[in-house]
Amino acid sequence: MCGIVGVVGSKNTRDILMQGLEKLEYRGYDSAGIFVTDSNQHATLIKSVGRIADLREKIGMDVAGTSGIGHTRWATHGKPSESNAHPHQSSDHEFVLVHNGVIENYLEIKRDYLGADQFIGETDTEIAVHLIAKLAKENNLSTADAFKQALSIIEGSYAFALMHVSEPDVIYVAKNKSPLLIGLGDGYNMVCSDAMAMIRETSEFMEIHDNELVILTKDHVEIQDIDGKILTRESYTAELDISDIGKGTYPFYMLKEIDEQPAVMRKLSQVYTDEKGHVTVDDAIINALVASDRIYIIAAGTSYNAGFASKYLLEELTEKPVELGISSEWGYNMPRLSKKPFFIFLSQSGETADSRQVLVKANELGIPCLTVTNVPGSTLSREASFTMLLHAGPEIAVASTKAYTAQIAALAFLGKAVGLKIDNKKAIDFDVVHELSLVAQSIEATLSEKELIESKVAGLLETTRNAFYIGRGQDYYVSMEASLKLKEVSYIQCEGFAAGELKHGTIALIEEGTPVIALIANNAKVAAHTRGNVSEVVARGANVVTIVEQDIANADDDIITNNVHPFLSSISMVIPTQLIAYYASLHRGLDVDKPRNLAKSVTVE
Repeated sequence: MCGIVGVVGSKNTRDILMQGLEKLEYRGYDSAGIFVTDSNQHATLIKSVGRIADLREKIGMDVAGTSGIGHTRWATHGKPSESNAHPHQSSDHEFVLVHNGVIENYLEIKRDYLGADQFIGETDTEIAVHLIAKLAKENNLSTADAFKQALSIIEGSYAFALMHVSEPDVIYVAKNKSPLLIGLGDGYNMVCSDAMAMIRETSEFMEIHDNELVILTKDHVEIQDIDGKILTRESYTAELDISDIGKGTYPFYMLKEIDEQPAVMRKLSQVYTDEKGHVTVDDAIINALVASDRIYIIAAGTSYNAGFASKYLLEELTEKPVELGISSEWGYNMPRLSKKPFFIFLSQSGETADSRQVLVKANELGIPCLTVTNVPGSTLSREASFTMLLHAGPEIAVASTKAYTAQIAALAFLGKAVGLKIDNKKAIDFDVVHELSLVAQSIEATLSEKELIESKVAGLLETTRNAFYIGRGQDYYVSMEASLKLKEVSYIQCEGFAAGELKHGTIALIEEGTPVIALIANNAKVAAHTRGNVSEVVARGANVVTIVEQDIANADDDIITNNVHPFLSSISMVIPTQLIAYYASLHRGLDVDKPRNLAKSVTVE
């Protein structure tokens, strides 16, 4: 959450900062700002409430410089306002700072170090920059030493980019728990929260690790550890294409990313099979999982729902029980574990702060950990024992779609590989590549019915305050994700329920006109029961839409999906619900890609 950009040594600094902020807007869009300076110390600070477009309108052609830092904000301390927007300045205007994360002891710092200072905003960041300035002035410290001393006092998560007005050709950078990268340009260098922000300028990046200080100039990158020792680190090439991060002809990223899902299914089949079509997953992962006695999936939000959607297939293929853990709960209340646990962390960004807190504890306990993520080199990927990549391409819309389906598909390959290792007949019989090809075809068939799905939404959800998804078994797990997606982008208060639980209290919420969307995959054991539940809510005035697999569909069902293997039905059944959320948001006149109060990458606890 929040995005940082910085440039040192480029005559196009203003434009690079603004283009970078536009690419990071998915991380926060409450307010934004830039600080630009040059070798003559001609400096300009401009901030604005709202989107990057609002900031751009305030920036004139006279704003120019060769170095600068910028920020787009998702509010944690203080409401969205210009006074709370970054960059923040010290009271003497000598230091300028942008920050992602949360400083946990900011009130103590304000009380113990800054009692006489006057503040214009309410943020923890403003307190941090005041602290740096105070330490520098009172102790006659260099910027680097004052910054280090401040870092020794600050507790919490942070990604900092700091400038001193008398050193216009230097940016000081540090991080702890929040992501930050160095971008290496031709005659200039950059800092950014995400490689996407600077991919137009460079594909060469350098990682920053926690508790390091980086001194960045136009032609040099100096990395120091906590003791001041100079470190060396190789750069890497980001596997991003500029065309991947544009909308193209699509009105919104969310629709583009929904449409990309068939290609993602096929890409995963290519990545996790060899030239003979055999499943290929790292032997070390397989062996560690085979040696375990229980699988624990740790995740948050959509990834947590993907974990539930994968539970059945993993249990059937690996012959091991699977438990789910909410990252934010397990970070502080980890339950009693089995004797040989194996942790799987699901995270689109690989930077989820709550999950990282659990990963740190798991590493301390010596538990083998696998991160399944879309971002190579991300924090969870670096710090886990193993990584499986989703290969889904950049996901920019705040509401995750293709990462959810990619996570289920990736875990299907993992389950298949482990099942083969233990000679599980269900795994031997499960042709994951063939079945995923059928899933891709099913997705394409659903995508061809967009007009039908849009028509169902227009009459059902355009003005409603509440809605419900219901289903049984795998359909219940899809209902959880479907309801999250709808509430995220349309602000409809929506819940996903196990259909059989309606009679145990939830049916009291059904009244005349209540929208209910029922999911019925091809499971004869429970399909009839779900239809019975549909009859129950219809009898109480609900407006029902049914999403049903082909083999068990009736003539009066609303949306029909192709039949797929039961292990993978969660992928095909979720596609109509993603489109339902998209069109509901569109019809209600909302910004599909940037729902209120949300940000893409949750890097604070």
